Amino acid sequence: MKTPHAAVSTAAALSRGADSTLTEQLSARFSERIRQRLMAPGTRLPSVRECARRHGVSAYTVVAAYDQLLAQGLVEARRQRGFFVRDPAPEAPRASTAKPLRPPLPISATTLMRGMFQPPGAQPMPGLGTLPVDWLDLPMLSSALRRVSSGQQLAPLSLQYGEPAGDLRLRRALATKLADHGVVATAEQIVTTIGATHALDVVTRTLVRAGDSVLVDEPGWSVEYARLAALGLRVLPVPRGEDGPDLAVMQQLIEAHHPRLYVTVSVLHNPTGASLSLGAAHRLLKLAQTYDLHIVEDDSYAHLAPAHLPRMAALDALERTIYVSGFSKILAPNWRVGYIAAPPSLVDRLVDTKLLSTLTTPSLTEQALAHCLEHGLLRRHSERVTLKLDAARARAVKLATSHDCRFAAPPRGLFGWVDVGVDSERLARVMLDDGWLLAPGALFHAEHRPTKLMRINFATTQDAQFWRALVQARSAL
Repeated sequence: MKTPHAAVSTAAALSRGADSTLTEQLSARFSERIRQRLMAPGTRLPSVRECARRHGVSAYTVVAAYDQLLAQGLVEARRQRGFFVRDPAPEAPRASTAKPLRPPLPISATTLMRGMFQPPGAQPMPGLGTLPVDWLDLPMLSSALRRVSSGQQLAPLSLQYGEPAGDLRLRRALATKLADHGVVATAEQIVTTIGATHALDVVTRTLVRAGDSVLVDEPGWSVEYARLAALGLRVLPVPRGEDGPDLAVMQQLIEAHHPRLYVTVSVLHNPTGASLSLGAAHRLLKLAQTYDLHIVEDDSYAHLAPAHLPRMAALDALERTIYVSGFSKILAPNWRVGYIAAPPSLVDRLVDTKLLSTLTTPSLTEQALAHCLEHGLLRRHSERVTLKLDAARARAVKLATSHDCRFAAPPRGLFGWVDVGVDSERLARVMLDDGWLLAPGALFHAEHRPTKLMRINFATTQDAQFWRALVQARSAL
């Protein structure tokens, strides 16, 4: 029986400037879909002529790619009928036929992460995910710390362990803040963590075990892919569009692999800047209900987004959704305060996992953050940052387009998803030699995939010098 080829035909264009050949890229693309069972046994591959037309390559390239798939045992040739996906060998155990997850670009990913830990340099770094230092409000932080550590308060906040679930004052302030997004949660449903990444880790370790499958957005963030893979989890990428995930692909993956979790950035998605539409959110929650799936909603960019954008945690009242957020993006990278809002039935388990990893969370910074929330200081700071970001985005978009770069998604939030016209990974290697740290698009795929896209930080790409350097490097390639 024939099945549709949409999952293949909607993939990004092959790159003639990539390190791998067009044959290898095309073969890898079909291989990924077959191994994910998005192309079921018996599915007929497109004819050589049709495949060449779809991907803009020669018939010889397609024949060579199909030959590679034949050699891997993934397809079979039927005389005068074409190529078909093979049934898996019945005698082979499933574990031995499953394709191991390829680690996500260790050199480039860690280069970006190490760049985050370096002192600010002479020039801004377009690939980093943080705000410029001079946009942050150090006097506000200093004042809040002095306020909560004065008099007799310092000793209990510093010399004793804090509450296992987190400082109660902060959890109450967070419950109030969540109401701005329509998320109804009591302080007892909130668990604080050491940043949003730690919150994601606590949720994952609580709900899944090595060998389980987890759905993720693609494109998405390679650090999250690497974190899940390090826990022994099978990462199942779901194509992410303007309105949300491709629910048809998601349903196929759910039925084939029975994942327990879907981890997603619903608002100001990293790297595209897209936000989940209300209709897509409803359909996604129905899918989660049908297949007993938990959704982990990462709202790390909440402070840069309009409050009215729909959150799934608000739509389903924290039944299937677990909400995660933090303050490092807006407050200060080194103030590692994050939190989880979860169904009441999961809270004790989440606290147990947190205790095993960190024992407690820092009460001093948690109370300082509570002070900033209670007195509207953080809200006013976020408003100032958002105004700066709006102006920076307008300048960066103008510069990008004037240097022959095209936005693959409408520019929103902190990040832009830009087509630079050449393999962005090769471009990143060239520009790194000149001191510019980029975030090539290959970082945002679960498996290495050549692409002309890259992520830019609007706050750090307002300098025409950077765009001139990009054009020069692109010309050299």
